[in-house]
Amino acid sequence: MATVSLKKIIERFKLENLTPEIDIKGIKISQPDINRPALQLAGYFEHYEATRLQIIGFVEYTYMEGMSTERKEEIYEQLLSCPIPVLIFCRELMPDELFLKKAIEKKIPLLQTKKATSAFTAEIIRWLNVQLAPCISVHGVLVDVYGEGILITGESGIGKSEAALELIKRGHRLVTDDVVEIRKVSEDTLVGTAPNITKHFIEIRGIGIVDVKTLFGVSSVKDTSQIDLVIRLEDWSKDKEYDRLGLEEEYAEYLGNKIACHSIPIRPGRNLAVICESAAVNHRQKKMGYNAAQELYQRVQNNLTKKDEDDEE
Repeated sequence: MATVSLKKIIERFKLENLTPEIDIKGIKISQPDINRPALQLAGYFEHYEATRLQIIGFVEYTYMEGMSTERKEEIYEQLLSCPIPVLIFCRELMPDELFLKKAIEKKIPLLQTKKATSAFTAEIIRWLNVQLAPCISVHGVLVDVYGEGILITGESGIGKSEAALELIKRGHRLVTDDVVEIRKVSEDTLVGTAPNITKHFIEIRGIGIVDVKTLFGVSSVKDTSQIDLVIRLEDWSKDKEYDRLGLEEEYAEYLGNKIACHSIPIRPGRNLAVICESAAVNHRQKKMGYNAAQELYQRVQNNLTKKDEDDEE
């Protein structure tokens, strides 16, 4: 199961640690959901998701301020006895002395952020969804072409990296070469990234390792990209029938998500970079509601209908 260390969360969101005496090294967050313990402060602890990241906003804070000392003693003891990984106070709100004392006793770290509760909640949920998303590694090249994330796959040595290099020279951006880490961030979205070791590097047989960022500049690379289209390169076979119209969609499946896929036969003289660019633009057209294959089919049907009408006359 994927986890994110609390230290990484503090660094990413620039949180202030209100309890530096508590050791946070071993604290991990394993789920992207958060919880605002409003009902728990009112005394309702059934179905309480204590293992989630806990956020205290203005509403919870003002309710805590209005509680009597005896009630605070009871509720704080009950709340902080739960297996809470961390409590984050938004809007620079400061916990009262009793809450701070009990948190230190129970070894539950308290953090603080300047951000508004809703904005911070939305931002951390989005970030945790990416960090904790199911992840697989596949062999291929991921390139951003006209804003479309193109995953180029195929057997080793078939020309994936060479196609990517040509695309980079034509002004497009490399995300990763050789190994693509794919994360399922939602039921509809797959995001690809590069392993830290091979980030911005590309391997060209006969030349070796090329640092794309150094050679072509920062505009030639991208850290992450949504995967919109898969191009599968394969050796040309005269015995195989290839789709020449594109009326039927082909799909590749990763982590349960289906991505539109094109199988491109490789033959001397075919410009893979231009093919990839055309595929990207055509895919964008389809998303915008225009399908060239359907348009051709409609023209043929209209032409046949017109001929039948002329024959009847």
